[in-house]
Amino acid sequence: MSGQSTAVDPYFPDNGDPRYRVHRYELALEYRPGPNRLAGTARLSAIAGPAPLAEFHLNLAAFRIGRVLVDGRAPHYTHRAGRLRVRPAKPLRAGAAFTVEVHWAGNPKPVRSPWGGLGWEELTDGALVASQPVGAPSWYPCNDRPADKAAYHISLNTPSAYTVAAVGRLLTRTTRASTTTWVYEQSAPTASYLVGLAIGQYQTVLLGDPGLGGVPQTAHVPAHVLPRFSRDFARQPAMMRLFEELFGPYPFGEYAVVVADEELDVPVEAQGLSLFGTNHVDGARGSERLVAHELAHQWFGNSVGIADWRHIWLNEGFAKYAEWLWSERSGGRGAHEHATAAHRLLASLPQDLRLADPGRRLMFDDRLYQRGGLTVHAVRCALGDGAFFPMLRDWAARHRHGVVTTAAFTAHAAGYAAGPLDGLFAAWLHGPALPPLPPPPGAEPAA
Repeated sequence: MSGQSTAVDPYFPDNGDPRYRVHRYELALEYRPGPNRLAGTARLSAIAGPAPLAEFHLNLAAFRIGRVLVDGRAPHYTHRAGRLRVRPAKPLRAGAAFTVEVHWAGNPKPVRSPWGGLGWEELTDGALVASQPVGAPSWYPCNDRPADKAAYHISLNTPSAYTVAAVGRLLTRTTRASTTTWVYEQSAPTASYLVGLAIGQYQTVLLGDPGLGGVPQTAHVPAHVLPRFSRDFARQPAMMRLFEELFGPYPFGEYAVVVADEELDVPVEAQGLSLFGTNHVDGARGSERLVAHELAHQWFGNSVGIADWRHIWLNEGFAKYAEWLWSERSGGRGAHEHATAAHRLLASLPQDLRLADPGRRLMFDDRLYQRGGLTVHAVRCALGDGAFFPMLRDWAARHRHGVVTTAAFTAHAAGYAAGPLDGLFAAWLHGPALPPLPPPPGAEPAA
């Protein structure tokens, strides 16, 4: 796995603590939808960094804290402004393994951000978690930085009328009286913002034929949406097969989608899980490009994660380009046609975005998605398909479950090029002006 970043995230310096890393979270939760009441215990297994650790912090919203323990002993702690600062009774040795236990309770709500509320959202009937980029502390204590990936064990007890979908594999579902406890395990390293969760009254259906092997694919959908959903997501198994051909083996054990019984501004990816709204299901495959986009994030963004948020184009540019590849391979417009349209659109908009470091204000600007896709297309045009697709598969394989930077990608792509790519990357990644649209890639077949 690629090395984890040890620097503070420049876009969100108050989120995450690079002085230690977590390798496993165990969350035991109880949620009551009516009063929107959440109570939980978190046990974090962590490792101190290269310096002794006299104190450290977790990110957690304004819940009532019941107890905090470090290696079974009560530390001194303060909890203000979304930060739980912990000072162990004795400083932790450099490189030492340690455990943190936190008990908390309260009414979860989204955390405020420049993009509105993020994280735990109470729905009309149930709840949904979509945390990108800094919403995870809205519901559990975490080291909230994209480079700190960990395994997760999540147990959630809620009234039995509700289905719980969470990241990872469903281990058990146990009903006692009127409540059910759902237990999920995500063993793959997972960034805190990618720990998705949905609680609602859903029908659970399988996508594709499980008897044919391949990746298990499940959907949790409101009953009244199922007829439209069945058409809109019918081609997802074919998408999975194509993306495995183009990007390499699917990086997780399973894939699930949830359609919340609400309208959502945009779908959101989580680890092995994607969250959609009813407005993304029209029965006419009107949002199929978004189905492809969220699936592609499982490779680019989730498995191959980013060291910090400056590199978000590596998530969104590759997922955008996957939309174009799906269109190209499924009988729609070719990738170069999509690139031409995107280039025309960007040429009419302000030229003030530097893709490799867009700044917090522009990190979710639609221009970043479009220019990111165009940059990937420019690399394809420069390499030719015979080198581009092996480069893509190797990128996903080498950095599987790791974290990367823009510099790592440019060095990787350069290894597949017949000539230097410095000018291409300087123009597309570091300059604000839109470079000319490259000529289409050669017609040589993908390897």
